[in-house]
Amino acid sequence: MASNSPAPDGTDVQEAPNAGAWGEWNPTEDSVRPVRGKHRTLKPRGGLARSSTVLGVGVIAAVGAGGIATAQDRPQVSISMPSLPDLMGGDRASDTAPTGAPAATDTRTAEIPQQADAQGQGDAGEALRNRILQQAESQQDATDTQALADAERTAREAAAQEARTQKEAADKEAETVRAAAEKAAADQAAAEKTAADEADAKAKAEAASAPAPAPVAKSAGSFFLPTSAYTLTSRYGAAGSMWSSGHHTGLDFAAPTGTPVKAVGAGKITSAGWSGAYGYRIVLQLNDGTEIWYCHLSSMSVTSGAVGAGETIGRVGATGNVTGAHLHLEVRKGGSTMDPMAWLNSKGLSV
Repeated sequence: MASNSPAPDGTDVQEAPNAGAWGEWNPTEDSVRPVRGKHRTLKPRGGLARSSTVLGVGVIAAVGAGGIATAQDRPQVSISMPSLPDLMGGDRASDTAPTGAPAATDTRTAEIPQQADAQGQGDAGEALRNRILQQAESQQDATDTQALADAERTAREAAAQEARTQKEAADKEAETVRAAAEKAAADQAAAEKTAADEADAKAKAEAASAPAPAPVAKSAGSFFLPTSAYTLTSRYGAAGSMWSSGHHTGLDFAAPTGTPVKAVGAGKITSAGWSGAYGYRIVLQLNDGTEIWYCHLSSMSVTSGAVGAGETIGRVGATGNVTGAHLHLEVRKGGSTMDPMAWLNSKGLSV
């Protein structure tokens, strides 16, 4: 029994008699219509697909304003995959769903909260940029601090080296001055020793060549020679620039220092003490008023009062204006000098 069944295009098709439920079917030109819906032939389009644009937007949003965030810092993004016709550039406007089929859903646009996501990515990039800047500033501060410390250490080392150099120079200069002072002292000591040796040798030579001292003589009238073991050197009236008056006013008895000096006669000490060029001097006034001056003494035994003839009143020395140890004897009467040798001879003394 023949039955009617709808064709794929919605028209009724007469089924051949005595045929099975799905017998052979020969479509006609009228029964063949264009395929609609998702089985339509796709048209290729040039350029990037819309899905590529969506993915590119996601990548740009992931980059952020402050730099590329790491995968751990990026928030999760919800992306819907588009359908095959959208990936291939299909025209959704011309597509119509078959009769009784549900309408196609537009999935070309990624479900991305772009504004919020861009803000989040911007905040992450800004935070990363701030951290990088902070690290750079920290590293720069550490570098500056290290450079400052190195400069200070270098300055301290330079100052210490300069101080050591100055100290070494000062020590060297002090050592040079000390060595020079020691050398000068040694040279002076050597010169003084040489001078002393020469003076000693000269004194010995003079003593060896000097005539034998005159014997001590005593007068019959209690008068004595002023000293013993002497040598006459300068006599009365000798001219020379060594004496202020232009000539010698006494008689010199050269004798070793410390030789006793005696009173030539009885009398009294009228003066004793320092007297300029005469050195230590004793003035003995005899009973007849004659003054006997004892000059250049090394010491004075009696400085005042009466003394007897031959009494020790002092000792030979080299004080005042002298060239060696001796007794300078002057005889004065009425304020004027006279020849000591002549006066001693008049007293019976052989000089």
